[in-house]
Amino acid sequence: MNCEHCHKNEATVHVTDVAEEPPGAVVEHHYCELCADGMNLLFSGAAKKKSMADIWKLLQISAKQNSRRREQVGCSQCGLTLEDFRRRGRLGCPGCYEAFGDQISDLLERVHGSTKHVGRLPGVSEEEWDRMRNLAELRQELEVAIREEAYENAARLRDRIQHLEADRS
Repeated sequence: MNCEHCHKNEATVHVTDVAEEPPGAVVEHHYCELCADGMNLLFSGAAKKKSMADIWKLLQISAKQNSRRREQVGCSQCGLTLEDFRRRGRLGCPGCYEAFGDQISDLLERVHGSTKHVGRLPGVSEEEWDRMRNLAELRQELEVAIREEAYENAARLRDRIQHLEADRS
C-alpha cells in the first residue's frame, strides 16, 4: 500500500482516528515515514516513551472504571452481579430481571421470546399454577393445624384440599 500523501513510498505509518460524527466512526490513514515525520506524526525516542506511558495510564484508568461499574450493578435480592451472570449464564432470582433489565432485555427477547418472567413450568396454565400453589399452601396450613391439635380447622383444610384435588380430575 502506498502513502496516501505522496503516493510514492510504501506506507509504514498507520494512523487510526475515531471521529466524533457519526459517533464511533473510524477513519484510517496510511503514510510513509517521510510524510509522517513531516506532519509531526512520529515521536522522538523520549517523546514516544512519554506518549506510550500516557496512553498506558489512560487505558488502566479506563479499565478500572469499567470494572467498578460492572461490580456495582447487582441484584438487591440475591446479590448476583452482572459479571456473575455472564460467567454462570443464569440469573439468581426473579429480582435479577429488574436489576439487569437494561443489560439483558435483548438477550431475553431472543432466547425466551419475552422480557417478562412467566414461571418455571412450561405448558401449565395460569389457573393450574394457581391451583397447585393453593394446594401447597393448604397442605402447609394442615400440617400446622395438626401440630397445634386444631382438629376442626384441620378437617376443614383436608376437605378443601380434597375438593381442589378432585377438580384436577
